[in-house]
Amino acid sequence: MKLYGKYFKKYKFPFLVAVFCVALEAVCDLLGPTLMSNIINTGIEQGSLTHVTYWGIRMLLVTLVGACFAVTRNILASKVSQRMGADLRYDLFEKIVYFSEDSADKIESGSLITRMTNDTAQITQFVNGIMRIFLKAPITCIGSIVLATLLNVKLSLIIYMVVAVVAIFIIISMKLSYPRFYQLQKAMDKVNLTVQEYLIGVRFVKAFGTYDKETERFEETNTNLMQKGISSQIVITLIAPLMTLTVGIGTVIAIYLGSRLFTVNLATPGDITAFTIYMAQILTSLIMITNIFNTFVRTKASTLRIKEVFDCGGDFTEDGERKELNGSIKFKNVTFAYPGGSGVPAIKDLSFSVDTGQSLAIIGPTGSGKSTIAWLLLRFYDVNSGKILIGGYDVKELNINSLRDNIAIVPQKPMLFSGTVAQNIRWGDSDADEDMLHMAADKAQAGFIRQMPEEFDSVLGSSGVNISGGQKQRISIARGLLKKSSILILDDATSALDAVTEAKVRENIDAQARKQTIITITQRCGTAMSSDKILVMDNGVKVGFGTHKELMENCEIYQDIYRTQIESSKEG
Repeated sequence: MKLYGKYFKKYKFPFLVAVFCVALEAVCDLLGPTLMSNIINTGIEQGSLTHVTYWGIRMLLVTLVGACFAVTRNILASKVSQRMGADLRYDLFEKIVYFSEDSADKIESGSLITRMTNDTAQITQFVNGIMRIFLKAPITCIGSIVLATLLNVKLSLIIYMVVAVVAIFIIISMKLSYPRFYQLQKAMDKVNLTVQEYLIGVRFVKAFGTYDKETERFEETNTNLMQKGISSQIVITLIAPLMTLTVGIGTVIAIYLGSRLFTVNLATPGDITAFTIYMAQILTSLIMITNIFNTFVRTKASTLRIKEVFDCGGDFTEDGERKELNGSIKFKNVTFAYPGGSGVPAIKDLSFSVDTGQSLAIIGPTGSGKSTIAWLLLRFYDVNSGKILIGGYDVKELNINSLRDNIAIVPQKPMLFSGTVAQNIRWGDSDADEDMLHMAADKAQAGFIRQMPEEFDSVLGSSGVNISGGQKQRISIARGLLKKSSILILDDATSALDAVTEAKVRENIDAQARKQTIITITQRCGTAMSSDKILVMDNGVKVGFGTHKELMENCEIYQDIYRTQIESSKEG
């Protein structure tokens, strides 16, 4: 449990106070049978009301004190466990926020949600249990055994045998439960992922009418979760009754032997009564201990899954001072293959350079590595070999925030968040005033915003579900323009726009100060033609680099693209 060391250290004082209260509460519980024995032996058996009252008042006071300790530890347990759970969720989220792309690829989003909710809740429940009952059970069990032994050594032998048998059951339960609970958590991951994928792609499901297929897919994962749940609980279901039976048999034997000892004056009625109560306490404690170990097994599985998140690589080093970079870009013999992928390089020995203020278009067929260039510039991944220089600096030597402060990207698939239009655009610059906001929207040809009910204060649904694809792209472009970074990457950012709107957006972008380097990733030759330089990619390899005129003279692939898109459309 080293993973949780800092949390226990933070809440050390209330935790220790709760443990102290639990220990004293257990002592109060243990005094009960002994006091009951005194009431029977010195009061009821001898017919002394004074002794009954004397020991009865003490028993009542001990019970009241125990109740006070119980209330205190319950309050502390609830506060500490919930605060620790909140801290753990925060740290997990913070870790996920700084995930490297490699780490994000390793753990599916559905699994991350389960780990932040279900697994964290399991940890919270375990901490609450430690402070409330987990420590009480062994104290009560050991105390009952000791006090029962002091009452009658001969009868106590029965307890030792019962505890030995129950210990075997507990060990068997732990051995069988752990792998089952781990599989249960993985099955829960699959259910969450299935539901998440459906909710994200609900429109496609409706469009293709694949309701039955999605229902079958969920039924499969749901049934798997049910089976794993039954498998994990079956061990507890079988072991718990066996433990109860063992302690019950022990109690019957204790009463039988106690009656025999009573006949020969080796045991008193009070001792036998107290011994029976201690046996009941031992039974309760053993069942609690079994639950403790089962909870521990589940917590161990959850801890392993949470540790996997913390062990994942984060975004690259934050060391180094922040720099304001110019927009010059240089790739030197860059080769890169996606980690965990096929191993085939997405980029092979790529070299090119762009000066500050120039515009670069990257064009090529699907899968040629165009978007990969953008991910490498933003350093979502590190290159396998070669160097990438921005503003004359190797990106590996730059502070990651400094690097990304100097780059704005408008992705191929617009990513909008639930909130107002203004909040989404201000992702580019949180300090932007109203005039800057409106100017960015105008440059992105997002005039439709003023026709919305609340204009810039209109609320967008998650992922912008209440606006069209073209409107999403224009808001996303406005966000990128608002950032005013030294490099602006447009990753097929106008694919949902008509030719007229796209031309106006391009004109507005080109009219910006030429200190900004514009990189346009596109499959449209018409979009690429107006750029200062055009990089032609094919299967991860540079097959052409230069102006439109130069490529029309010496790049066969670019000529094919031009003939297919431009000349054929003219003929049509």
